[in-house]
Amino acid sequence: MVRRPVAFVAAIVLFVEAVGVVLVNGVLATVVKNQDMSLAGTDPEVVSDGTWVMGGVFGLYLVLCGLLLLVAGVRDRAPGRLARIVLIVCAVVHGVLGALTVGLVGWAAFAVLMVVLGLIVLTLVAYGAPSDEPADGAGTDAPAPA
Repeated sequence: MVRRPVAFVAAIVLFVEAVGVVLVNGVLATVVKNQDMSLAGTDPEVVSDGTWVMGGVFGLYLVLCGLLLLVAGVRDRAPGRLARIVLIVCAVVHGVLGALTVGLVGWAAFAVLMVVLGLIVLTLVAYGAPSDEPADGAGTDAPAPA
């Protein structure tokens, strides 16, 4: 079945995306600090530090999602309830960011975000809910209802 490779690929993509998010936020923070820019009188140092923190937190979140997908692929079992919630939130964030990037960045960025969204959703759907998996030997010998 393709669910293990999809989980592995999704995990790798999320790890790469985490590094990219941290790098982009680092560049933005450096530019704000070097240009001495301010937003409505806000201290540029605070804006720079906030950008670093935001990039780090979002990068850690993407790494967490990648680890959850990696564990699901290694175990070949559906993620637990909390892990599913975290992955669903990650998918929703990718969908919203994809909608925003069409106008701001372009269609190529939209396509990349939609591929990541598709990988996350495909992994969640392929594994199904933990209760959807039959117990050992259950459901194989039962007669069909009439």
